[in-house]
This record gives sequence, C-alpha cells and structure tokens, in this order.
Amino acid sequence: MLLLFVAQVYWYARYMAAVARRIRRDKKSVSQEQSEPSDLPGVSVVLCAHNESENLSQYLQALLTQDYPLYEVIVVDDGSEDDTRAVIERYMTHDSRLRMTFVPYGARVGSTKKLALTLAAKAAQYDYLLLTDADCCPESNQWIAQMMKGFQRPMTNDQLPTDIVLGFSPYFEEKGHVNRLVRFDTLFNGLHYLGAAICGHPYMGVGRNLAYRKSMFFESGGFTQLMTNKAGDDDLFVNHVATRQNTAVVVSRESYMWSPSKKTFKEWWQQKRRHLSVSPAYREQTKLRLALEPLTRGLFYAAVIATIVFACLRYPMVCLNLEFGLWELLLSAAVGVFLIRWIVQTAILNTSARRMGLRRFSMFSILWFDISLPLVNLWMLIVPKKQTKW
Repeated sequence: MLLLFVAQVYWYARYMAAVARRIRRDKKSVSQEQSEPSDLPGVSVVLCAHNESENLSQYLQALLTQDYPLYEVIVVDDGSEDDTRAVIERYMTHDSRLRMTFVPYGARVGSTKKLALTLAAKAAQYDYLLLTDADCCPESNQWIAQMMKGFQRPMTNDQLPTDIVLGFSPYFEEKGHVNRLVRFDTLFNGLHYLGAAICGHPYMGVGRNLAYRKSMFFESGGFTQLMTNKAGDDDLFVNHVATRQNTAVVVSRESYMWSPSKKTFKEWWQQKRRHLSVSPAYREQTKLRLALEPLTRGLFYAAVIATIVFACLRYPMVCLNLEFGLWELLLSAAVGVFLIRWIVQTAILNTSARRMGLRRFSMFSILWFDISLPLVNLWMLIVPKKQTKW
C-alpha cells in the first residue's frame, strides 16, 4: 500500500504537475523580443470537414482573422453531403488565403480523414502545418502566433530542430454531468500527454490543436504505416514520430483551441472508444508507461480497502475505538494515505486548471471520476466494436 502510494504521488508530482510548472515558469521568464514580421515563417492551417456547414459558418471566420503575417487556410471537403462546399466557396470569394480541396464522396480507403490530411499537406504552400477541426474556435487571434513559438525555442548544440508542437484543446463549459465528465477527462488527459512531453516522453497529440513540419510528415512516410487503423491520424502519428528532441509543447492560454463537447453520454462513449481503439498500435514503451498509472491506481485502491478490511476483521475492537494497538495503527495508516493522495491529487489538478484558466472540480467529483473513468476505459478496450469510417 505504501509503495503504491509513493508511486502515485510521484506520478502526479512529476508528470501531472508539469504543465502548471511550465505556465509558472513562462510567466516568470523575461519576455523575448518579438520577431519581425519578415522573419516569421509561413503557416498552412489545415482542417477537414465532413458535413460541417454549420460549424464552418460559425468558426471559420476566426481562422481567417488571425494576427499573423503569412498564412493560408486549407479546408478539405471530406465527401460532405450538405452545404459544406458552398460555405467554403462563399468565404473564398472574400479571402484569397482560403483554399479548398476535397475527397470524393464514397472514396474506398480505410480512412478518408488520413487521405484528406495527406491531400492538404501536398497542397500546402508552407512547410509548417497547423491542424485543427471544423468545429473548433481559437481562444484569440494570437493562436497561430502562439503555436508557432513552439518551433522557435532556443536550440542547443545536441538538439534537433523542432518538428512537432503539441497544443491543448479544451471543451466549452456547459451545464450537465456529461459536460463535466468530458471536461475532466480532457483536463486529465491533457495534463498527462503534455506533461509527459515536457518531461521528455512525448507519446500523443490531439488533432484539434497540433502542428508539425510538412517535410517531416513526408520524410517519415506520413500515414503509410497507419492506414490499417481507421483512427489515429493525430495521436498514433505523433506516437510513431515524436521524440524528446523534436517535440515542443505550448500551453499559453492564447494557444488554446476550443470545441463543443458531446451532448449525450452515448456520443461521448462512441468518441472515446474511437480514440482508445488505436492504443494497441502505440509503441511498446508507450503502452507500458500508459498502463503503469491506472494499474498502480487500481492496486492502490485495492490495497487500501484490503488493509482496512483486514485490520477490522483481525481486531474488531478497533472499529469501536476501545483499545489502541497495531491493528488500529494499520487502519489509521490506510485511511491516512488515502486522504493524503486524494488531497495531493485535488491540489495538483485544480492548481493546473486554475493556471490554465479552466474551471476547477470539487474533491468528490475528482474522486468519482478517478474511480469510474479507468473502469469505463477498461470496458471500452476489452469489448471491441466496429469503428466508423470517419
């Protein structure tokens, strides 16, 4: 029980708190001089749209009004059957930076989104690709500028140029338990993969807010080795190509890309299953790292419960508090380490949320999600379901 407690606290202190430490460090660091507009590289913003006419009408303008001197926006119409193309063409008449390509309806490929992203990469004018989705809205007009700062980090003699920049994409806050569940899951996973990358172990990214070099994409083979997986155009690709040397993280508030969350538990369940479906294709080292945390978490809960039950059964008088002894001390230790972990967990998660400008969670909500979400994820992994084409 004590060993598992130490493992859990270490994991939270090292990885989950890394984002909060980075934000605090960035605020304390001396601001560097801004590059002249002529020094800033061109950027191709890429998004795929499958029946997204309403979202494009609502969010596309925010991408076309970014405060960045040299960029284009490429929208890939992925076999849409609604007015997606008409919406794109309407915007194109007013802004020459907007371009469009398409995947024909009914294209017979394993993943039309991977094909759509590949077509966009080939059509891109610039070497820097900044990915998002049609239903996403940037925090501000500084989104491109902030994400591009990840490519401009100071270089050391033994460091390679940055090829990948990981960003954060939270969900809009709305009423209801499903939205609270989605926001907690997003915060937890965001702190996990961003914190791991900050600590030198990048393993995934989120396609709603992800940047990489076009040259690196094609030199690494793009999605050639991933076409058997219908999902994984973001996390699985990053898992295969990201390293300690070529990956950077941007966590400034102005770099966020917001999205509306799923409205029902069923919709979130389907989305979550699709994301988890590619996890067996992760690198072996990544799978080991990802398995250690939920494993030690589950064993910790089991050890605490077993210790309490054993102490009560071994010395029933402990429960009545009539005599102090070894078993009462054991019972107190079990309750104590459980409370300490709970407090540490709550403090780190809520401190991170506060520094990121997100809503915090109550201790009891954190405890409930801490127990229920691993069980949900385990169920999704052991009960296979046919994946959708998108």
